[in-house]
Amino acid sequence: MKNIALHKVHEKLGAKMVPFAGFNMPVSYKGINIEHETVRNGVGVFDVSHMGEFLVSGENALALIQKVTSNDASKLQIGDAQYSCFPNEENGIVDDLICYRIKEDQYLLVVNAGNIEKDWNWISKYNKEFNADLKDISDDYSLLAIQGPKAVQAMQPLSTLDLDEIPFYKFKIGDFAGIENVIISATGYTGSGGFEIYCKNSEVEQIWNKVLKAGSDYDIRPIGLAARDTLRLEMGYCLYGNDINETTSPLEAGLGWITKFTKDFVNHENLAKQKAEKPSRKLVAFTMNEKAIPRQGYEILDNNSNRIGTVTSGTMSPSLGIGIGLGYVSTLFTAKDTQIYIKIRKNVIPATVVKLPFYKG
Repeated sequence: MKNIALHKVHEKLGAKMVPFAGFNMPVSYKGINIEHETVRNGVGVFDVSHMGEFLVSGENALALIQKVTSNDASKLQIGDAQYSCFPNEENGIVDDLICYRIKEDQYLLVVNAGNIEKDWNWISKYNKEFNADLKDISDDYSLLAIQGPKAVQAMQPLSTLDLDEIPFYKFKIGDFAGIENVIISATGYTGSGGFEIYCKNSEVEQIWNKVLKAGSDYDIRPIGLAARDTLRLEMGYCLYGNDINETTSPLEAGLGWITKFTKDFVNHENLAKQKAEKPSRKLVAFTMNEKAIPRQGYEILDNNSNRIGTVTSGTMSPSLGIGIGLGYVSTLFTAKDTQIYIKIRKNVIPATVVKLPFYKG
């Protein structure tokens, strides 16, 4: 197990530390519901320094990224970020990621912690054709996510940049908490606003302490990964390993909007064929009709008790007070308001297909 730079800081704060994606990570401090509501209504700070970061530079950087990712990175201007994925060669997904255009010929790819080695090998395999300059800087950088409707107001004193002028999926590089050349981006995973801070490991403790001090008048709290999961699920954001993986296509997962057939990318021909023929299953969102909590792996049934799919993510929504979930089902059952059933141990509980997000704010 690897330790993130602030491991001892989290222990002193009383965090419950658990193994996650090869790292010891804070899963909760005061409890999931308290932390969840803190982000929905105020401001909280996550340490997500386990995420991976790759720098792709040089005259062929864009060509490599265009080849290995599904979205169209040629649309990115300096200061733009883009959600994308690495398609594999069998209609599945190697990983999902965020691509930042840092300079004219330099990009930052932010990938999932559990996939750092796999992703690096995948990109390196295709880079033999392009010979871009690749650097894995994951072990040298930390990442804090300051999230919630009061995040900008609470953190503005820490930067000379106007934090309110960083739109969703944009970023700026500047000073923050006394540190220069920090990446401040607005690519949140909670649906409640805020931004992310990329800095060197040697700088993160100073930033963390100043963030907590600046946020003290706004009742800021450190937030663990458990609340991060309930927050992202209320928005219907996919989690790699749950809702997307090596066997789920971006089209099945509702990620057609990041799959651009205007360019040549890995497996684009097979995915174009799948789009034309239409997938036989799709990821849907559902709410439980009775008090019950759906969990990953539970069977989804039709009204004749035939299995039509599987739950990929589920929880009791802290904001809504009902069970919510995502799961793959046959396309016959994907229309809004369709009644489906979740098998929870020996019980079969009715649920209703809904449109995302669950949480409307």
